Amino acid sequence: MKLTEYEKAMLAGEEGPARRYAMEQIIRVGDFFGADACVEISQVHLMADPESLGEAGVEFLEGLAALPHDQRRVRVPTVTDPRGVDFEAYKRLKQTDTMAELERRAIAAFESFGVMMTDTCINYQTILPPVMGEHLAFGDTGSSIYANSVLGARTNFEGGPSALAAALTGRTAAYGFHLDARRRGTSLFETKVRPKGLTEWGALGAIVGKAMNSYWEVPVIAGIEGAPTSDEIKQFGAALASFGSTPLFHMTGITPEAPDLNAVFDNTLPPPTVINAGDIANLIRSYAPEDDTLHVVAFAGPQLSLVEMQMLSGLLEGRTLHKDVALLAATSPEIKSACDRMGLTATIEGAGGVVLSGVCFYQMYAREIGEANGWKRLMSNSAKLVNILGGYGYEPVLATMEQCIESAVQGRIVGAAS
Repeated sequence: MKLTEYEKAMLAGEEGPARRYAMEQIIRVGDFFGADACVEISQVHLMADPESLGEAGVEFLEGLAALPHDQRRVRVPTVTDPRGVDFEAYKRLKQTDTMAELERRAIAAFESFGVMMTDTCINYQTILPPVMGEHLAFGDTGSSIYANSVLGARTNFEGGPSALAAALTGRTAAYGFHLDARRRGTSLFETKVRPKGLTEWGALGAIVGKAMNSYWEVPVIAGIEGAPTSDEIKQFGAALASFGSTPLFHMTGITPEAPDLNAVFDNTLPPPTVINAGDIANLIRSYAPEDDTLHVVAFAGPQLSLVEMQMLSGLLEGRTLHKDVALLAATSPEIKSACDRMGLTATIEGAGGVVLSGVCFYQMYAREIGEANGWKRLMSNSAKLVNILGGYGYEPVLATMEQCIESAVQGRIVGAAS
């Protein structure tokens, strides 16, 4: 890779061992993907929850935190993905003090680097929304695909070590979706129906994601009449990235790089894959339960926006959850504060739910808390979440927010597809 004089100085250790490590990490990634150089980035979204880090990862961070102040401070604004423990609620979920202590150690290390502990996967809705053409180093799949697709910024999926390296240097390897050539459409989907509600938007994303065969594929979606809301396209992109492991889509007439099909395809258009209402219904039906048993309802993956929290509060107002069903709603610390101020938290928790701050269900020791609480059958309106949780020992059911609430009140699954 061709390096600038400043990058060479960091690699030589002139800026200290942390930045030397960071440049070595960037070069290893760049060499693997055939990058010719680095690209300057303006912000980092770091995904490094303690469940993923483990004891060894936290010890590594603590080693960097012991360096002199000027050698360990991040060079660009750096924010964090959800944590694994909400300190105000972890005992209610039967998480352990050991989990909480590992979390506290990780937080202390990150704060010593100047990392802002935003603890959110919806940073594009709440913290520092990127702008078109801005180069980033984002780790969360949902934040990456939203930034790339909806906002026209540029990032790859950055693992924790490479995102930290980007934060310490203000650089990342110039490959993949930082480059014009990788942002061209590769496959075409024609929708014959406009999804209704967040669950159907997630189901549409799942359908497109399941059709992807490679990280490098860029699906183009045509036929959507009228712009979706931020929350609708959030659910679509998060599900697409979860099912398809791709960081970019184009939606003609809606996303900024796709005013029309000719703008995103180089040559002859590929034959379209048609998606109709039956396909969306079948995707949702594929998560239909064998019986009506229900243990937990989870609204997360991505965290809920303030608008979603208001919707949830409205559905729970004046109602009481069944004593045998837990209901969890995860949002960012900033939105949690707003919910407290607006009375939304009081309504949700007054009905028997738990509002979680700064965490997301699948990143908070989901298997362990499921076993500790006896949770097996889980219901959610998030296609991303149900896709992930099957691997954590759950039997996930995909349904609308309204169906989830009605089921939680009755203590059994009602209204879901069968």
